[in-house]
Amino acid sequence: MIHIENLQKVYEDMPGRLPAIQKIHLHIKRGEIFGIIGHSGAGKSTLLRCVNLLERPSSGTIQIDGEEMTRLDARQLQTKRRKIGMIFQHFNLLSSSTVAENIAFPLKLSGIGQAKLQARVQELLDLVGLQEHAHKYPNQLSGGQKQRVGIARALANHPDILLCDEATSALDPQTTNAILALLLDINRKLGITILLITHEMQVIRAICDRVAVMEKGLIVETGNVLDVFLKPQHTVTKDFVGQVSDFAAQMENEHSEDPSDTAGTLIRITYIGKQTYEPILFETVKLTDVSFAILQGTISSMKGVPYGQLVVRLTGGQPEEIAAVIDKLRQEGIEVEVMTL
Repeated sequence: MIHIENLQKVYEDMPGRLPAIQKIHLHIKRGEIFGIIGHSGAGKSTLLRCVNLLERPSSGTIQIDGEEMTRLDARQLQTKRRKIGMIFQHFNLLSSSTVAENIAFPLKLSGIGQAKLQARVQELLDLVGLQEHAHKYPNQLSGGQKQRVGIARALANHPDILLCDEATSALDPQTTNAILALLLDINRKLGITILLITHEMQVIRAICDRVAVMEKGLIVETGNVLDVFLKPQHTVTKDFVGQVSDFAAQMENEHSEDPSDTAGTLIRITYIGKQTYEPILFETVKLTDVSFAILQGTISSMKGVPYGQLVVRLTGGQPEEIAAVIDKLRQEGIEVEVMTL
């Protein structure tokens, strides 16, 4: 769907001509929700705006459905952009226009007939849950309602791609969850490809299929959200995962209470899928002299996929028996990490 190869953007007027983004390689599949996360200044907004050429890259290629965006002339680019909707952090609504008029604005630019325009506006009002607010003005709406208008407007021309530029960062947590649920519903109903940028791991965890982590203009880690969340590799990724997981903090508290209680072997076990609810640990140790104590555990789900993590202290038995228990767990397809205190 979206193929980005060796993309680089250099702002010529910036001191030192440091690239805002460099060596970017991304392949985004049709119909998936792909997240890009990074701290302020990481380059994620520049990357997003390069996709529809609001920022023209200095080098590299951007293909959408096999069509190279940088080779399009002005008219071809305008046509292509109609199939790429965009929603913004601060909504960018027309303050002197009603909700319905804001949604209708891109339809008027595309020149469709009045009857089709009104039908499409009503369809979008229904989709985003603003049927009763059609004749209100933006200053009469809450932040969440304004963003719903922005989403409806972005969908007006039946786009194939929806770009989300920090779409929830100006909203409170409850409203953020409602907007994310709406985006997920739109993705499932319409099959639209969503590319979003954020600095909040909770947004990534809530709706994304895959994620790329950016730092200093580079992609430092990428993968399925569940894998990246449970097994972050880069320091920046670990920091973001820490936003939505107090696992490490709980472990620190667990051992700070009784630092002398360090006997045995400490392991972290990660379950994914149906294994989460199976007694694999119990079945593995019951025929040995090894005992276990669960020090901390979580069970949750991500886009319908259950996962769990346990920190367990293994005691008793001979060292080779404990090693055999760990090997057996790994043979069952479970991720096991031997931890150090």
